[in-house]
Amino acid sequence: MTTNPPRAGRREWTALTVLMLPLLLVSMDVSVLYFAIPEISADLEPSGTQQLWIFDIYGFVLAGLLMTMGSLGDRIGRRKLLLIGAAAFGAASLLAAYAHSAETLIAARAILGIGGATLMPATMALVRTMFTDPAQRAKAIGLWSGVMTAGIGLGSVMSGVLVEHFWWGSVFLVNLPAMALLLILGPVLLPESKSLSPGRFDLLSVPLSLVAVLPVIYGLKELAAEGWNVRYVVSITVGLLFAALFVQRQRTSDSPMISPALFRGHGFTPALVLNTVSAFGMMGSAYFTTQYLQSVLGKSALEAALWSLLPSVLIGAAAPVAAQLAQRGVERAYLVTAGFTVAACGYGLLALAGTDSLWLVLAACGVLAAGIVVVMSQLTDLALGSAPVEKAGAASSLLETGTEFGGALGMAALGSIGTALYRHGMPSDAPAPARETLGGALAVAAELPGRAGDALATAAREAFTDGMQGAAIAAALLLLGAAGLAALGLRHIRVRPEAETADTANAGQADSLSPSGV
Repeated sequence: MTTNPPRAGRREWTALTVLMLPLLLVSMDVSVLYFAIPEISADLEPSGTQQLWIFDIYGFVLAGLLMTMGSLGDRIGRRKLLLIGAAAFGAASLLAAYAHSAETLIAARAILGIGGATLMPATMALVRTMFTDPAQRAKAIGLWSGVMTAGIGLGSVMSGVLVEHFWWGSVFLVNLPAMALLLILGPVLLPESKSLSPGRFDLLSVPLSLVAVLPVIYGLKELAAEGWNVRYVVSITVGLLFAALFVQRQRTSDSPMISPALFRGHGFTPALVLNTVSAFGMMGSAYFTTQYLQSVLGKSALEAALWSLLPSVLIGAAAPVAAQLAQRGVERAYLVTAGFTVAACGYGLLALAGTDSLWLVLAACGVLAAGIVVVMSQLTDLALGSAPVEKAGAASSLLETGTEFGGALGMAALGSIGTALYRHGMPSDAPAPARETLGGALAVAAELPGRAGDALATAAREAFTDGMQGAAIAAALLLLGAAGLAALGLRHIRVRPEAETADTANAGQADSLSPSGV
């Protein structure tokens, strides 16, 4: 005889609201420097290399430490790790806001990455432990996914508004009130949970995971930004070799950082793979749409960011609607398949865009993002529901790492397609910088007299749009393929309430969960 899992009450939903604060800020910090960097450059005078590190160090550290922090949270307690991360994130935000040198700002951004790596898997793992009822957990994860996606777009807009009215350090100071609130309310509202039999922490896996993740992320991002270069290919290859060593270590260690048993969970591996594909689709479009709004349509950076908020209306509605459909009995396989199909339609709309198609591009972004959010929320729920409660942190960190990989790969692959088509579409007699990038072409065109400059700028905008169309078609085909895989691979996979009940009943043996943390 089975009993229904306990349902979350007002306390848990209030705690979820508190958890949304660090999640929103961590996702915002990915894009919060978009409009602040000119002010930072004027104030701190960083070199070109230092400016790149100011941008990139946060994402690199975040991606490299996700698996380590997820596993650590399972061992020392997810709430404890969350609060430690919040304190580090707040302190680093204060350091960054008042940095007097580029080196200090780079160090502060690195510490922010460490804090972010603790916050993201900890929040997701706590959602898993607080919401054991499948319907409630699906709703909570839907809200989690929507906030994370919206935060990336909101970060650039907030930075533009703050820099316009205050100084560049204000983009970091906004983190402090939220982190202070988390540190005050977290111990009261959030339950402590951790594995009671975690085994020793495998220190060797930490550097192996870092060297497996960082070179691959770096190589993919640089390929997207700079184009083909043997140095970036070597970087990716080195990362993959260390990834193989990391996997071997997890298979042979008595106490692995990432337990191979996770992948034997019913539905975990398909969810992880398909979630990575969805991140590919989401971030791949961003490579084109941000350039399209600014360099093709001629919007200022702040105008482009404000326009890009419009698609968030669809994003905010997508995950809750999917959760409601799931509660009414619609199979997860159908929802994920529909989400991928809707996202593919978004890319289809993008493939129809011309050089003056603002509303069509915004609609395409909204449709694409709505489909992806449906996919991510459903797959996150599937992965966490199929993972043992005591491994919730590790499961969450794997999902987040897959998201980082997928996003970097999407920008690199689709960016390469777009760049190749752009170069093919440019006149052969155009100056070399103009044939490399749209930005280079517009810079050259600005220096040419009269009609020659206008003609070059027009040709470059048309070539870029052609490249965006070609990449959109390729992405649409990939997402349609993912829809087919989801329809076949998920049709027999369900996380049953009985499994949830077993998890809850065994919590005293495998996992410690209590409001007081005792």
